[in-house]
Amino acid sequence: MWNVLTAAGLDPAPRRTGPTWREFCYAQARTMLTCELSHVDTVLLRRIYMFCAIDVGSRRVRLLGATATPPGTG
Repeated sequence: MWNVLTAAGLDPAPRRTGPTWREFCYAQARTMLTCELSHVDTVLLRRIYMFCAIDVGSRRVRLLGATATPPGTG
């Protein structure tokens, strides 16, 4: 790769003074949400489907909806 870049007249990239990798990941995690569609089996052997959002930065789980019969199942 070095030979290709020097043949094209390109110098190496300068050192960047931006955030470290750890700082970058921490900043991204504070604004990231993940979504989860899962099910829970109750004591009476009934299945409840849940749709949750998980805030990665604070690790809070927010229940967005729950149903015993999801759409498209009849």
